[in-house]
Amino acid sequence: MPETTPPEVAQPTHNRATAWQLLTEWTASESLRKHALAVETCVLAYATQEADCLALSGQAREAMLDLYAATALLHDFDYERHPSLTEHPFVGVRELERLGWPVALRTAILGHAGYTGTPRLTHLDKTLFACDELSGFLTACALVKPTRQIADVEPAGVRKKLKDKAFARGVSREDVIQGAAELGVDLDAHIALCLAAMQQRAAILGL
Repeated sequence: MPETTPPEVAQPTHNRATAWQLLTEWTASESLRKHALAVETCVLAYATQEADCLALSGQAREAMLDLYAATALLHDFDYERHPSLTEHPFVGVRELERLGWPVALRTAILGHAGYTGTPRLTHLDKTLFACDELSGFLTACALVKPTRQIADVEPAGVRKKLKDKAFARGVSREDVIQGAAELGVDLDAHIALCLAAMQQRAAILGL
């Protein structure tokens, strides 16, 4: 069921721009930065849909989209420094709390890692989880193309590769399937939406 009220919004100083600054301060890896951008791209596609459903406009709409974007950018910002399961994302979330980032953002980041035991209750929680693994998988699908371009990836090919357990072994198929189910969307529709969003931002994603 879609939420009937918009989620908590961040303070004006806690926005997409400051999230990107924090990410780049903590993360030197270009691939991890691009992963954050890919997740952001997919998350924003769902955020836009949700904002439309809630009939949000003006500052309320902008604040919601900013919150979703920042959450996506920061979901793995501590991973390079603290990659272990005992530290990520806990260390990052403690730093975000210290810096005053909103509870909604911190809860979603905890929830994207199933081992934290944090339930995914809000649309933001579910969206981050649903887009994390899939965006990585779509990137992998692009990089094996002769052109290495996501423009050449098709939804049917993505579904086929999801069944190939030898391809992109690091991506949890279970999380991809569960993510779509938690959002209440068909898996094919989930793939199509995220793929289209990433294709539109191919230059930014380096794909």
